[in-house]
Amino acid sequence: MSGSKHRPTLQERRARKAAARFYAVQALFQMEASDVPIGEITRQFETHRIGAETETETWVEADLAHFRRLIETVVERQAAIDQLTDRALVAKWKIDRIDPTLRALFRAAGGELLGTETPARVVISEFVDITRAFFPEGREINFVNAVLDHMAREARAGEF
Repeated sequence: MSGSKHRPTLQERRARKAAARFYAVQALFQMEASDVPIGEITRQFETHRIGAETETETWVEADLAHFRRLIETVVERQAAIDQLTDRALVAKWKIDRIDPTLRALFRAAGGELLGTETPARVVISEFVDITRAFFPEGREINFVNAVLDHMAREARAGEF
Protein backbone atom coordinates (compact mmCIF):
# COMPACT_ATOMS: atom_id res chain seq x y z
CA MET A 1 0.00 0.00 0.00
CA SER A 2 1.40 3.32 -0.95
CA GLY A 3 1.54 5.44 2.16
CA SER A 4 -1.83 4.38 3.57
CA LYS A 5 -1.72 2.29 6.69
CA HIS A 6 -3.84 -0.86 6.86
CA ARG A 7 -6.42 -0.52 9.60
CA PRO A 8 -6.84 -3.89 11.32
CA THR A 9 -10.25 -5.50 11.07
CA LEU A 10 -12.17 -6.51 14.19
CA GLN A 11 -11.07 -10.10 13.59
CA GLU A 12 -7.40 -9.03 13.31
CA ARG A 13 -7.66 -6.93 16.49
CA ARG A 14 -9.19 -9.89 18.35
CA ALA A 15 -6.45 -12.20 17.06
CA ARG A 16 -3.76 -9.75 18.23
CA LYS A 17 -5.33 -9.52 21.68
CA ALA A 18 -5.49 -13.33 21.85
CA ALA A 19 -1.80 -13.47 20.88
CA ALA A 20 -1.00 -10.87 23.56
CA ARG A 21 -2.66 -13.09 26.17
CA PHE A 22 -0.75 -16.15 24.97
CA TYR A 23 2.58 -14.27 25.04
CA ALA A 24 1.75 -12.87 28.51
CA VAL A 25 1.29 -16.41 29.87
CA GLN A 26 4.62 -17.41 28.34
CA ALA A 27 6.40 -14.33 29.70
CA LEU A 28 4.98 -14.83 33.20
CA PHE A 29 6.00 -18.49 33.11
CA GLN A 30 9.51 -17.48 32.01
CA MET A 31 9.71 -14.86 34.76
CA GLU A 32 8.97 -17.50 37.39
CA ALA A 33 11.17 -20.21 35.83
CA SER A 34 14.21 -17.94 35.55
CA ASP A 35 15.44 -15.15 37.74
CA VAL A 36 15.30 -12.68 34.87
CA PRO A 37 13.38 -9.50 35.73
CA ILE A 38 10.03 -9.13 33.98
CA GLY A 39 11.15 -5.90 32.28
CA GLU A 40 13.95 -7.81 30.54
CA ILE A 41 11.64 -10.67 29.61
CA THR A 42 9.09 -8.19 28.20
CA ARG A 43 11.83 -6.57 26.09
CA GLN A 44 12.94 -10.01 24.83
CA PHE A 45 9.39 -10.86 23.79
CA GLU A 46 8.88 -7.53 22.06
CA THR A 47 12.24 -7.68 20.29
CA HIS A 48 12.71 -11.35 19.48
CA ARG A 49 9.32 -13.09 19.57
CA ILE A 50 6.23 -11.00 18.93
CA GLY A 51 5.91 -10.66 15.17
CA ALA A 52 9.40 -12.06 14.59
CA GLU A 53 10.21 -14.24 11.62
CA THR A 54 13.04 -16.73 11.34
CA GLU A 55 13.86 -19.31 8.70
CA THR A 56 11.89 -21.94 10.60
CA GLU A 57 9.02 -20.07 12.24
CA THR A 58 6.91 -16.95 12.34
CA TRP A 59 5.68 -15.53 15.64
CA VAL A 60 2.31 -13.87 15.21
CA GLU A 61 1.74 -10.19 15.77
CA ALA A 62 0.20 -9.20 19.08
CA ASP A 63 -1.48 -6.18 20.62
CA LEU A 64 1.60 -4.83 22.39
CA ALA A 65 -0.39 -2.42 24.56
CA HIS A 66 -2.54 -5.29 25.82
CA PHE A 67 0.52 -7.50 26.38
CA ARG A 68 2.20 -4.75 28.40
CA ARG A 69 -0.98 -3.96 30.36
CA LEU A 70 -1.41 -7.61 31.38
CA ILE A 71 2.22 -7.93 32.47
CA GLU A 72 2.16 -4.62 34.37
CA THR A 73 -1.08 -5.47 36.16
CA VAL A 74 0.22 -8.89 37.20
CA VAL A 75 3.48 -7.44 38.49
CA GLU A 76 1.71 -4.61 40.36
CA ARG A 77 -1.12 -6.76 41.76
CA GLN A 78 0.36 -10.26 41.96
CA ALA A 79 -0.47 -10.75 45.65
CA ALA A 80 -4.13 -9.80 45.08
CA ILE A 81 -4.32 -11.97 41.96
CA ASP A 82 -2.75 -14.95 43.75
CA GLN A 83 -5.19 -14.53 46.66
CA LEU A 84 -8.10 -14.36 44.20
CA THR A 85 -6.81 -17.55 42.58
CA ASP A 86 -6.30 -19.29 45.94
CA ARG A 87 -9.93 -18.59 46.87
CA ALA A 88 -11.03 -20.09 43.54
CA LEU A 89 -8.98 -23.26 43.99
CA VAL A 90 -10.11 -26.24 46.05
CA ALA A 91 -9.19 -25.60 49.67
CA LYS A 92 -6.30 -28.07 49.75
CA TRP A 93 -4.70 -26.60 46.61
CA LYS A 94 -2.87 -23.31 46.84
CA ILE A 95 -1.49 -21.48 43.84
CA ASP A 96 2.11 -22.40 44.72
CA ARG A 97 1.19 -26.12 44.44
CA ILE A 98 -0.22 -26.06 40.92
CA ASP A 99 1.53 -26.47 37.57
CA PRO A 100 3.67 -23.40 36.77
CA THR A 101 2.01 -23.00 33.35
CA LEU A 102 -1.41 -22.91 34.99
CA ARG A 103 -0.11 -20.48 37.59
CA ALA A 104 1.08 -18.14 34.82
CA LEU A 105 -2.25 -18.55 33.04
CA PHE A 106 -4.27 -17.74 36.18
CA ARG A 107 -2.08 -14.71 36.84
CA ALA A 108 -2.50 -13.38 33.29
CA ALA A 109 -6.26 -13.98 33.44
CA GLY A 110 -6.43 -12.35 36.87
CA GLY A 111 -4.50 -9.40 35.50
CA GLU A 112 -7.02 -9.02 32.72
CA LEU A 113 -9.97 -9.33 35.12
CA LEU A 114 -8.53 -6.71 37.48
CA GLY A 115 -6.77 -4.44 35.01
CA THR A 116 -8.98 -4.11 31.92
CA GLU A 117 -12.57 -3.60 30.87
CA THR A 118 -12.66 -6.84 28.86
CA PRO A 119 -15.93 -8.61 29.71
CA ALA A 120 -15.35 -11.41 32.22
CA ARG A 121 -16.93 -14.05 29.97
CA VAL A 122 -14.52 -13.08 27.18
CA VAL A 123 -11.56 -13.37 29.57
CA ILE A 124 -12.70 -16.84 30.64
CA SER A 125 -13.25 -18.00 27.06
CA GLU A 126 -9.92 -16.64 25.81
CA PHE A 127 -7.88 -18.21 28.61
CA VAL A 128 -9.69 -21.55 28.27
CA ASP A 129 -8.61 -21.45 24.60
CA ILE A 130 -5.02 -20.78 25.69
CA THR A 131 -5.28 -23.76 28.06
CA ARG A 132 -6.08 -25.94 25.03
CA ALA A 133 -2.86 -24.76 23.38
CA PHE A 134 -0.71 -25.64 26.40
CA PHE A 135 -2.59 -28.81 27.38
CA PRO A 136 -3.88 -30.42 24.17
CA GLU A 137 -4.86 -33.63 25.97
CA GLY A 138 -7.55 -31.48 27.58
CA ARG A 139 -7.69 -32.63 31.20
CA GLU A 140 -6.97 -29.14 32.49
CA ILE A 141 -9.65 -27.35 30.45
CA ASN A 142 -12.59 -27.94 32.81
CA PHE A 143 -10.41 -27.15 35.83
CA VAL A 144 -9.26 -23.85 34.31
CA ASN A 145 -12.80 -22.96 33.27
CA ALA A 146 -14.10 -23.56 36.82
CA VAL A 147 -11.29 -21.61 38.50
CA LEU A 148 -11.59 -18.67 36.10
CA ASP A 149 -15.38 -18.63 36.50
CA HIS A 150 -14.96 -18.43 40.29
CA MET A 151 -12.30 -15.70 39.96
CA ALA A 152 -14.47 -13.70 37.57
CA ARG A 153 -17.57 -13.96 39.77
CA GLU A 154 -15.56 -12.53 42.67
CA ALA A 155 -13.63 -9.89 40.73
CA ARG A 156 -16.56 -8.81 38.55
CA ALA A 157 -19.67 -9.74 40.53
CA GLY A 158 -21.69 -7.07 38.73
CA GLU A 159 -21.32 -8.90 35.42
CA PHE A 160 -23.00 -12.07 36.68
